[in-house]
Amino acid sequence: MGREQLRAAVVAERGEQADLLAALRADQWDAPTLCDGWRVREVVAHTTMPFRTSLGRTVRELVQARGDVNRMADRTARRDAAELSTGQLLAALRDNVTHPWTPPGGGVHGALSHDVIHGLDITVGLGLERRVPLDRIVLVLSGMRERNIRFFGADLDGVRLQATDLDWAHGTGVPLHGLAQDLLLVLCGRRLPPGHLAGPAAERFSR
Repeated sequence: MGREQLRAAVVAERGEQADLLAALRADQWDAPTLCDGWRVREVVAHTTMPFRTSLGRTVRELVQARGDVNRMADRTARRDAAELSTGQLLAALRDNVTHPWTPPGGGVHGALSHDVIHGLDITVGLGLERRVPLDRIVLVLSGMRERNIRFFGADLDGVRLQATDLDWAHGTGVPLHGLAQDLLLVLCGRRLPPGHLAGPAAERFSR
């Protein structure tokens, strides 16, 4: 897929997420997600940080976190979630659906992956029925490399992931069945609510 098609997928994903977030109740913004310790508002603060923060400030934040990207992300998400209202967080997403931000070294594909994965952190965490269009899931899965899986800390030894809605599999061992978007979350080290996965290894990757 070309760059323009990837960019269109990013714009569509952000727009759909903005619509979904606009329909949430106030209490849902404070509900937990699949990102440990983050509510919906922290996740949205994190995904919109690149739109709201200059490169210089980001570098300063990283220095303060002693170069630890995860520490910086957690600190800034918690701070911004506390300082910004849900309306401000939603506007930061809605007003930036076409923003050209891409993660360092990740390109437009990385931006799409970032948005899709964190969107799933919210919807699966809240028990919402949203299905990310399969063409976007295919794009994200196609870019997952062993280094990405290591970064997320996913332990997939002895497990074969097998999608039920897509001709896609990963690994060898006992089968783990689920929707492609749920298996993407497994690759990203998330533990899913019961009922999303099936097979002998399901409990290992469920909450």
